[in-house]
Amino acid sequence: MPASSSKDLWGEWALLPLRLIIGFGFTAHGYAKLSAGPHKFAEILSTIGVPAPDLAAWTTALIEFFGGLAVIAGAFLPLVSIPLAVIMLTAMFTVHLPFGFSSIKLKAITSSGPVFGTPGYEANLLCLAALLTLVLGGASPFSVDRVLARRKGRDKAEYVESSP
Repeated sequence: MPASSSKDLWGEWALLPLRLIIGFGFTAHGYAKLSAGPHKFAEILSTIGVPAPDLAAWTTALIEFFGGLAVIAGAFLPLVSIPLAVIMLTAMFTVHLPFGFSSIKLKAITSSGPVFGTPGYEANLLCLAALLTLVLGGASPFSVDRVLARRKGRDKAEYVESSP
């Protein structure tokens, strides 16, 4: 099989694992905030000076949870990526930036296991890059966006055929 046809065959599938992993990550973080009670996240937001911390906590948790599910489903990615990116940028500039780039900072290894320091902004940048890649990559296989694009294309074709 020539390299170009192999790339054509598998290229469109390359975004699927990224979509599933990033979507799961956002969903898991949203679920953790919701299951622990958004009031606990609101307390954290309050200590860093976020205005209306209760509203911000609920909004963040719901956007992460339902936005993550939408990413997994590949539904409305250009739209859903905007609030998810805002959350990542906000977290990066309000929490992680002072701690540098690295998201893994091994401080020590004790008898009870490794001790890690505060994570930097590396994971935020990775999530932002993944969201941008998914949006620029377009509708991938097994996605709601692909189904909608095909349906829209079919509707346009039917309209053109029925026009005088």
